[in-house]
Amino acid sequence: MEFNITSSIIAPIWLSYPYFGFLPFYKHLGNREGDAKISKYKTENLIMDVKDGGTIRKALLIINCIILSIGNCGDPLIARLYFIHGGNRIWFSSWLQTAGCPIILLPIARAYVHRSRTANPTSENKLFCMERPLFVAAIVLGILSGLDNYLYSYGLSRLPVSTSSLIIASQLAFTAGFAFLLVKQKFTAYSINAVFLLTIGAGVLALHSSSDRPANESDKEYILGFVMTLAAAALYGFILPLVELTYKKAKQEISYALVMEIQLVICLVATAFCTVGMLVNNDFKVIGREAREFELGETKYYIVAIFSAIIWQCFFLGAIGVVFCASSLLSGVVISVLLPVTEILAVFFFNEKFQAEKGVSLALSLWGFLSYFYGDIKRKKPTPETEMTSSLPPNSTLESRV
Repeated sequence: MEFNITSSIIAPIWLSYPYFGFLPFYKHLGNREGDAKISKYKTENLIMDVKDGGTIRKALLIINCIILSIGNCGDPLIARLYFIHGGNRIWFSSWLQTAGCPIILLPIARAYVHRSRTANPTSENKLFCMERPLFVAAIVLGILSGLDNYLYSYGLSRLPVSTSSLIIASQLAFTAGFAFLLVKQKFTAYSINAVFLLTIGAGVLALHSSSDRPANESDKEYILGFVMTLAAAALYGFILPLVELTYKKAKQEISYALVMEIQLVICLVATAFCTVGMLVNNDFKVIGREAREFELGETKYYIVAIFSAIIWQCFFLGAIGVVFCASSLLSGVVISVLLPVTEILAVFFFNEKFQAEKGVSLALSLWGFLSYFYGDIKRKKPTPETEMTSSLPPNSTLESRV
């Protein structure tokens, strides 16, 4: 997707050469016809500068995809581990999803130290660069995230990981719809086909939804878990484009350090939201007893809780990082494309059943993934005319950058 977030990464590279490279080069274009010819040397330098910016963006995107992969595959497994071995505090499980946010202070502090060493000594360097409008937006996102955490935890407490993951795959359809409405996401025939297949794939599960119902669980509880998981997918499908819209509407430059600050505020607010739920539900009073009665032992209870909090941070930070580097739609696709991995791990670790409808749903999902990526690769295939301009910030020209 093409939007102005890319310019926040590439723009510093352009602006760092106003008088040493691009400005003399651009002014040279306005001279007589003979001087208007661009030398091969300068043209190659210009292309290399643009490609450097694209390389940085791609490297950051790959890193965030890896972080998101760790979180997306590990989160449902460790959360389900908590529930199947005696844990039943839904608000506590929701709280763990964002309670590990103080970890983000480490990269924020590292970014601050880096700015202190490289910035102009006369300029003001703050630990937190977020301005008030962005802070308010992060608070709203945090409240929505806290609600989504509860919906997801409730669904996972009632459903097997494989079923829950396949339902969550429908999130891409919601992400695509809200991305179209909020950030004017452009669609191709391939992306539309992918969204359609993923939606049908998740719908197949509803046809025989009770076939993998856990023992000692009523049909009512199972159906409610199904509905809550679907609601969680819809809400997070709304949150991702809303994050992208926040980036686009921000009145300050969005750097990756600022993205981490936004994530910190979102997680703190979501944790506060879930803390209220825990207080109302008296979870804090029974955690100690639940730990002692945990089937794997008290020590492993707290280990599961700690690792759950850490892995969830990988998911959230990776998700908004992909939004920053690319788009909310790609973030939704990456979350969904890891579905087969989660499916296999759930069957392997928890001996979950893999019925025919899950196989059909999985096949449709994989078809959708392939369709999306093929269309994206085909769309981005460079041509001689667009080789240089495709890497420039959207809606930008040399004149606007010098």
